[in-house]
Amino acid sequence: MSGTGRDGLFGGLFGRGAVGAGDQDWLQAMLDTEAALARALERAGLTPEGTGLAVTQAARAERFDVAALGRQATLTGNPVPALVRALAEQLPAGPKEVVHRGATSQDIIDTALMLLARRAIDAIDADLLAAADRAAALAREHADTVMAGRTLLQQAVPVTFGLVAAGWLTAIDQARSELDRIRAAGLAVQFGGAAGTLAALGEAGPQVAALLAGELGLAEPVLPWHTDRTRIIRLAAALAGVCAVLGKIARDVTLLAQSEIGEVAEESGAAGRGGSSAMPHKQNPVAAVLVLGCTRRAPGLLGTLAAAAEQEHQRAAGAWHAEWETLADLMRLTGSAASWSAALLSGLRINAARMRRNLDAARGLPLAEHVTAVLAPALGRLTAHDLVAAASARAVEEDIGLTAALLGDADLASALAAAGIGPAELDAAVAPESYLGASAEFIRRALAAHAGPDGAAADARQPGNGELR
Repeated sequence: MSGTGRDGLFGGLFGRGAVGAGDQDWLQAMLDTEAALARALERAGLTPEGTGLAVTQAARAERFDVAALGRQATLTGNPVPALVRALAEQLPAGPKEVVHRGATSQDIIDTALMLLARRAIDAIDADLLAAADRAAALAREHADTVMAGRTLLQQAVPVTFGLVAAGWLTAIDQARSELDRIRAAGLAVQFGGAAGTLAALGEAGPQVAALLAGELGLAEPVLPWHTDRTRIIRLAAALAGVCAVLGKIARDVTLLAQSEIGEVAEESGAAGRGGSSAMPHKQNPVAAVLVLGCTRRAPGLLGTLAAAAEQEHQRAAGAWHAEWETLADLMRLTGSAASWSAALLSGLRINAARMRRNLDAARGLPLAEHVTAVLAPALGRLTAHDLVAAASARAVEEDIGLTAALLGDADLASALAAAGIGPAELDAAVAPESYLGASAEFIRRALAAHAGPDGAAADARQPGNGELR
């Protein structure tokens, strides 16, 4: 992990943001757990007054040699035994005896992981909120910005960019809600002792566990979860869900920013961002690319954690160990993706004119469904569908518009005229603004949901005519 820290070669790319899951973060989280345990033991009346404070004052990561602890970890399979000795060495005789009492190594590492997860969720949520707020602003600003909808990468019926942004917004908000649920109830203290019985503390074990949970602000589980790893899977799945949402947004941006499409672009920001080592003209969507560089790794990490959930008896032989760096990597990458996404959306430039030109270049073909609906009362639905399909094929073959292809058939033009359908009616049918369905209502709903009950009246205004009213 040495190359993935904030100051490493790839740290600015894949370690962006405030999520801490490096060596120092791990060390402090483990020390915080040991200190909280000492305070809990004192509050339970099991140790002399002042011992909890003494351990807490000594439990500062900068006092410890991470490299030395890492070397000693190879003797025991994890760094906790060495950390316990190093912490005890900094204490006088009384408090020294309190350190790690009743605990096992897994209690310290699992609880530290929960502390890291809480801090990571807080940092990720802050960036997700910034990204969501910007998506909401884009939805408002572009509620009437018509563009081509695309299905299977081909132009479909028209949409608005405001609706696209509203889709991003809703997905981010849902991912935030899942993270909030995990933070509120899914992060629990681990304290079970050697085999989950807390036998070393006798009848006081459950009391100390409850006090430890309170000291750390974590949930108190029904019983220790040493080999019940569903808690880890739920956390990992929520993080992977965030990555899925952010990856979709970034992929949309890379597709819309292609030279031949040119409907969005990233702000260059820092001098040189978006440049190429070989092609001076390039303006690459760097933020979107780096979001994808982070999020593409999430499924594999989630898969590793799911596979590691099958653990033996009261302590796993290897599966538990596989979780540590895997989940730390997932937290770091999710945090980096969230930070890059906030930057991406805050600097996203929208080319409404290019959106309209790309849609108009299709000469009405994306509105074939609407034209069919207009013709159906006069011709019947199936007949109208077949005639519009044939006209669409002719429009492509002859490089003409859909209206021209329909009116180019003398018999069809005569039948349409008899039904009161002429060039004006067909031109109206292929106008993108005439076939946006419930886009405005969906944008309104997304903004209302994002604003919440207190802000709904202000932010859930109806889009239309270039503004929300």
